[in-house]
Amino acid sequence: MFSSARVFGGLEAERSDYLTSQFVIVPVPYDATTTYRSGTRDGPRAIIDASLQMELWDLELGCEPADHGIHTFPEVEPHLGSSKLMVERVRDVVAGVISDDKVPIMIGGEHTLTAGAVEACGAVYPDLAILYLDAHADVRDPYLGAEWNHASALRLSIGAIRRGRAVSEVPVVAVGIRSAAAEEADYIRENELRVVLAQEVAETRYGGMSARDRMWDEVLERLGPREAPLYISVDLDCLDPSVIAAVGTPEPGGLDWYEVTSLLRRACERFKVVGADVVELAPDEGPVAGTFAAAKLVYKLVGYIGNRAQGGSSD
Repeated sequence: MFSSARVFGGLEAERSDYLTSQFVIVPVPYDATTTYRSGTRDGPRAIIDASLQMELWDLELGCEPADHGIHTFPEVEPHLGSSKLMVERVRDVVAGVISDDKVPIMIGGEHTLTAGAVEACGAVYPDLAILYLDAHADVRDPYLGAEWNHASALRLSIGAIRRGRAVSEVPVVAVGIRSAAAEEADYIRENELRVVLAQEVAETRYGGMSARDRMWDEVLERLGPREAPLYISVDLDCLDPSVIAAVGTPEPGGLDWYEVTSLLRRACERFKVVGADVVELAPDEGPVAGTFAAAKLVYKLVGYIGNRAQGGSSD
């Protein structure tokens, strides 16, 4: 099921040993259902390679998030049978990480994989909420004849934890959306799916940081009470192409770096984040700056989640 390993951040054994690490990087090189620009299978390796060039001290947090311990799994071997079987493989791998009381951070790979990680987390945490950052609605059913595909990733993830509830009762918020098919718009409206458009976020820029923070507070309140378990999924196309262009389907008008990181930090401070992913990097489709930004974003998640678990940041 696994292939050869690389070590995120180039960490020494003391900070990357599985037994003592709080976090586990799960690389999944898979892009069987991508439909525009392929290459997300190369994303995990590129992110880990870029992470070797990062400074490990985080100026925002005033610490080295690597001190929380970050173990890197070998790449999860793709399942060529079907995307559904691949999602199940991801579910099983992530379930093993959770059973050892560690926080899995999956790096992809296409967004379809998220459904497997969400299902694994939801099996342990029945009240799991999902914060979903993406340019696209991802609620197709099906897409190009395939039920299990990247354009249905949010719908599949909701289904993984729905348990007979109405979609409107599942604690999910999608942020950064700026592209949807007519059928997806119908699904969002009919099911009262909580969506924050990228345009809404952009409009807060003129109101300064306080306006942005008020919007993030509203988003997080929709996800449930403080301390509730949360899964965070970040499709890198949520960011504007000026930040990361190396994605399968880049969309204009995306979020900026500080909008994304401020939302992630506030989410990690409020909730118990039990799993996360950063997906959809296609490294050959854009400048290397995008790959480096992806690696930094993974590291930011480690810092935000880890510092919250220890009672706050060091700054």
